[in-house]
Amino acid sequence: MNQKIKNVLGGAIVVGVLVFGYSALSYVSSYDKSIQPSSFRSFSAVGEGKIVAIPDVAVFTFSVISEGGKDIASLQAKNTEKVNQAIEFVKSSGVDAKDIKTQGYSLSPRYQYATCREIMPAPLIPGAENVISKVCPPAEIVGYTITQTVQVKARDFARVGDILSGVVSRGVNDVSQLSFQIDDPSTIQEQAREQAIQKAKARAEKVATAAGFRLGRLLSVDEGYAPYRVYNSALDYAATESASSVKAPPAPTVEPGSQEITVNVTLRYEIE
Repeated sequence: MNQKIKNVLGGAIVVGVLVFGYSALSYVSSYDKSIQPSSFRSFSAVGEGKIVAIPDVAVFTFSVISEGGKDIASLQAKNTEKVNQAIEFVKSSGVDAKDIKTQGYSLSPRYQYATCREIMPAPLIPGAENVISKVCPPAEIVGYTITQTVQVKARDFARVGDILSGVVSRGVNDVSQLSFQIDDPSTIQEQAREQAIQKAKARAEKVATAAGFRLGRLLSVDEGYAPYRVYNSALDYAATESASSVKAPPAPTVEPGSQEITVNVTLRYEIE
């Protein structure tokens, strides 16, 4: 009887040792894979998501450039009056104050340079060659130039042309950097991301079927964005003339076109 008990206990111990050893081996293997994913077989599948969207914001800048003499205070008052008039017109055209931002303000001197005079001194040593030197008086400040630049975000495209022509008639003599943007691209990026993931999953399943293996767990997800591509945006008018020579400029025709937002996703799977 005692011998049978000993045999049963011995067998149980052997089984326990085997189970423990197998469990320990499985745990070590799983832990090693979790911290060293390169230690086992894997492959990657790439998917690209593209969404074409219509911009909802037109962004442009306008500047008032004023040149005058040495009376800086008078020049500043003249420049500020024109800028304020333009800003008030933009606000009255339906643009919120939060979409109007002063982008730059500069005061720079204008110089007048005198002609240099040549001087030929008497030779110090008889027979030596005369040395010609030049005397150049310092440059003189004859006036100043003030440039104030304002950035505008217009959300009503139907009024962009009127705003551009309207600010020019109110003293603005430089309009530039017109671009069409998507104010909040996060929603569109999410759509492109979902599309890219679905394509990457489908490609991974096709590769696994063709190669004769099963997809394991998902190991990593890498994401990248491609630069926006802009199509068919146009501006048929640019204001660069002096405001004094422009009384009633025609309203330009603007077309926002479309933008293509692209998201690239790489999915890495374990091979089973």
